Amino acid sequence: MSNPAVAVPGALPALTGLGEAVQKAGLPPSTLNLVYLRASQINGSGWNVRKHAADLREAGESAERVDGVAAWREAPFYSGAERAALALAEAATRIGDRTDPVPDEVWHEAAVHYSEPELAALLLAIGLGNLWHRLIIATRQPAA
Repeated sequence: MSNPAVAVPGALPALTGLGEAVQKAGLPPSTLNLVYLRASQINGSGWNVRKHAADLREAGESAERVDGVAAWREAPFYSGAERAALALAEAATRIGDRTDPVPDEVWHEAAVHYSEPELAALLLAIGLGNLWHRLIIATRQPAA
């Protein structure tokens, strides 16, 4: 089966429109791509890992920052805001792994660094990224 977003009339423009809205919300593109990369790693979405790592490299991110995303807690390459975004991305992606999927401390730290519209955009980006992962993984789209 092709990607369901292509197979259902109107779905692809709706999803790309949401992605465009998120990009216009004021978050740094590097933060969005770090979040997308980390969620892709967690979900085991090879296609998306490759895409978002390439996007980061094309935007001029260092190899250390791209390669360190999987171990961001131990890596010194990320700002406090980026760490808060990565923690939120992990929590919101791994919602089935714990009884309190997004602990208050994760939420509060993100709220320290991001305004309400930015935080909303960050959550939409995480949700949209996870939706793409599920579509690609479920339909066995190969990593290109």
